[in-house]
Amino acid sequence: MGSNDSSPVVNGGVSFWYSSIGLPAPRPGLTGGTDVDVCIVGGGYTGLWTAYYLKKADPGLRVTVLEQRVCGYGASGRNGGWLYNGFAGRGAFARRYGTDRARAMQRAMDDSVREVVDTAAAEGIDADIARGGVLEVARTPAQLTRLRAFAAEEHTFGEHELAVLSAAEANARIRVDGALGGTWTPHGARIQPAKLAQGLARVVQELGVVIHEGTEVTAIHPATPGRRARAETATGTVTADYVLRATEGFTAGLRGERRTWLPMNSAMIVTEPLPASFWAETGWQGHEVLGDFAHAYMYAQRTADDRIALGGRGVPYRYGSRTDTDGSTQQRTVDQLRDILHRFFPGTAEARIDQAWAGVLGVPRDWCATVELDRTTGLGWAGGYVGSGVTTTNLAGRTLRDLVLGDRTDLTELPWVGHTVRRWEVEPLRWLGVHGLYAAYHAADRQEAAGRATTSPIARLADRISGR
Repeated sequence: MGSNDSSPVVNGGVSFWYSSIGLPAPRPGLTGGTDVDVCIVGGGYTGLWTAYYLKKADPGLRVTVLEQRVCGYGASGRNGGWLYNGFAGRGAFARRYGTDRARAMQRAMDDSVREVVDTAAAEGIDADIARGGVLEVARTPAQLTRLRAFAAEEHTFGEHELAVLSAAEANARIRVDGALGGTWTPHGARIQPAKLAQGLARVVQELGVVIHEGTEVTAIHPATPGRRARAETATGTVTADYVLRATEGFTAGLRGERRTWLPMNSAMIVTEPLPASFWAETGWQGHEVLGDFAHAYMYAQRTADDRIALGGRGVPYRYGSRTDTDGSTQQRTVDQLRDILHRFFPGTAEARIDQAWAGVLGVPRDWCATVELDRTTGLGWAGGYVGSGVTTTNLAGRTLRDLVLGDRTDLTELPWVGHTVRRWEVEPLRWLGVHGLYAAYHAADRQEAAGRATTSPIARLADRISGR
């Protein structure tokens, strides 16, 4: 391993996932107006999966995808590569719609992990998929208490394959310094996010979907008497029976959508390739994705070329719901993530950090993901995944397919379909609230790391205020 450096070799621009395979040249942009059956705004996972399932179900449908940069340039190409069965809002769905419907959603998410793996294999998409499950560890007594509560809740919602692990059992999978226990579920896999996005884009284009890249949609208009729904760009307008918004954290950039979903930032670092001796020492041979039970949690994977890619929350939110497409990360965030890496794995103390980057995710006011289609206006959307979108986007794509085709299925009966949520507060309340929230979570983690045996009341208060 190289000597530890105080700054990353690359900070911002594209993610490591894209820099490792090369950012493709954009497909031709939209020039002039056009008329289609379905227009999808956003070429990330949600948009691509929706296009894929629509064309597979009805090859005659005219489907167009409009993407601001290149497919997967946003969150779909910048995430931690966790293909797993967690989703945003399960507890809230249970309270509002009943436990049975929340359990149905959990079963659908379990199935979606398999669906992504199987579809990638069937379509020849090589996304470095390794189905090693999800290992989450507790490193403080308070985290261990939350671990047990989490496991009990998972079992309540039908996730009976989740195992509670002792410290020894957790370390038998991945030797994390200071781990007191863990949980493991088979419903998870590692992926290379950019490879999945580019593979999906290739497949949907081969199916006959028209993809216009380098095409920013500035406004979406509902259908009115005598006029169909429309997606407006600087170079033309697409008219369609249905316009589906699949813009996730970039939704705030559309006219009238600034307070719909909060664009929150998540940051990542990736090490240089680590030697075989390190992997033998840690025992990380099963390709599990790794997380923890801190309030300001981390997430990590062992990449196909033997690096550790590790992420967490950096500067969580920019004033006025501004989004940063450059993805540069503040040095203090890089330092925080490096510190987590070294605390979890002291053997990385001399490892070089090769790249840092950030991505934008979408957060609804009640932290619940949603899918919707309004046949009167011709507008639909899916998103608000709160960082758990790698798998949820697949379920969203299949659900939007059924809604567009007018099919009533088990998917269209899931509780997130048609779920309504109020808008975010005006500024400066959004900025103050989000920054205060994450300051509280970091303070709670410091208290617990210092020896507090139970969850900090600071974190409990932050949860109540945030509406989580």
